[in-house]
Amino acid sequence: MDRDEAGPVRSSTSPQVPPVNPRKLAKVPFLELSEGRLQGVVSSGSDIERVYVSSVSSGDHGLSCSTNNNRPCGGLSSTYACKHIQGLLAEAEKQFGTARVARYLTIEIAEGETLFSGLHPTQAPSRAAEVFSSFLRHLAYLEIPVSTEPLPEMQWFPAGPVPK
Repeated sequence: MDRDEAGPVRSSTSPQVPPVNPRKLAKVPFLELSEGRLQGVVSSGSDIERVYVSSVSSGDHGLSCSTNNNRPCGGLSSTYACKHIQGLLAEAEKQFGTARVARYLTIEIAEGETLFSGLHPTQAPSRAAEVFSSFLRHLAYLEIPVSTEPLPEMQWFPAGPVPK
């Protein structure tokens, strides 16, 4: 077999994991497992122009929640997760599955329990700017017209087999 045929093939696409269950994006429009955290943007229940940026860190279960204007969430304490974090956890279970999120956050839960029941929360520093920036970056891709042409910011990925 020729070396080109046997070698690994690199492409500019990454594998996508389909959601475990469909979810509605109105309440939690953005969530991701990144930077050692479950993090996302949660819509406010009272003000359509306000969103909360929430995160749960892996290992120590550090909780962080604040508005997109860096105002702290009034329902968050060092020992209790606010409704925004509870919503983020519930949507993460739908998106990624309970087992995957529990492994990522190192949460031990009993059979049939939710992720929230396995948390041992602590207070974490706010990561609102980082998370909201990631959200805005994802939104920007929705405005790009459909095309088969490469995106300039993605051109550092090889489009085909790596040259010798």
